[in-house]
Amino acid sequence: MTTPGNRIYTRLTRPDPALIEAFRGQATPNIADNMSRMFCTASAIAPVLPEMRLCGPAFTVKVNPGDNLFIHKALDLAQPGDIVVVDGQGDTTNALIGEIMVRYAASRGLGGLVLDGSMRDYDGIAAFGRLPVFSRGYTPMGPYKNGCGEINTPIACGGAVVRPGDIVVGDADGVVFVPVADAAAVLAATRAISAKEKQIFADIEAGRYDRSWVDAKLSQTGATVIDDVYRF
Repeated sequence: MTTPGNRIYTRLTRPDPALIEAFRGQATPNIADNMSRMFCTASAIAPVLPEMRLCGPAFTVKVNPGDNLFIHKALDLAQPGDIVVVDGQGDTTNALIGEIMVRYAASRGLGGLVLDGSMRDYDGIAAFGRLPVFSRGYTPMGPYKNGCGEINTPIACGGAVVRPGDIVVGDADGVVFVPVADAAAVLAATRAISAKEKQIFADIEAGRYDRSWVDAKLSQTGATVIDDVYRF
C-alpha cells in the first residue's frame, strides 16, 4: 500500500513530442487567453533571466516547505526535455535548489525547473544560463533533506493545478500549464489568436485599427460619457 504524501511514481505518460514542440515559442498570454485566462502560476514565480524560455512535459514534485530530498530524486528520474515542477507550498524561507542541482539537471538534458519556492546561487545560475529556472524568490538559506513528498502526482504550483505530463510553457511573462486532454484545441486557438494579433499590429501601423469596441463595451456597462470638464 502506498502512503499519500510519501510516494514516488517513476513513470510518466508524456504527450506527443510534436504537440509539445508546437507550443514552443507560443506566448504564454495567448495560451492563457484560450483557457479562460487561467492555469497560470502566480506572478511572483518568474524566470532568473527574462530571456529564459521553457516548454515540455511536467515532471511533478511535492515537498515539505524547505525540504528538497524529493527534488534530488526527481532530477535522477526525469528524462531529457522534462520540466521539473515543484510544489514547495509557496514557502520562501529555505532555498529548494542551488547551482549544483541546476548544473546537474542541465547535464541530464532536462528542460527546466519551476519552483513554488525559493532558490539560491542566483549569480552562478544566471551566469551558467544553460537551464531555464523559474522561482518565487531567492535566499542564501539552504534546504533540509528529511522528506516527505511525492513525485509524479497532481500538485499545485503558484495557485494552478498541474498533473504529470501536462505541457508547461514559460517565458518572461511567467508560466502556464496546459492540460494534455485540451492541448490540441488550445494550440489551435492559440495559433489563431497569434495570427489575429499580427493583423492588429499591421492595422495599428497602417492607422486603420478599429477601436469601436471600446465605446460599445462601455455602453454595455452603463457608463456616462460627458463632453465637458469636471467642475468642483
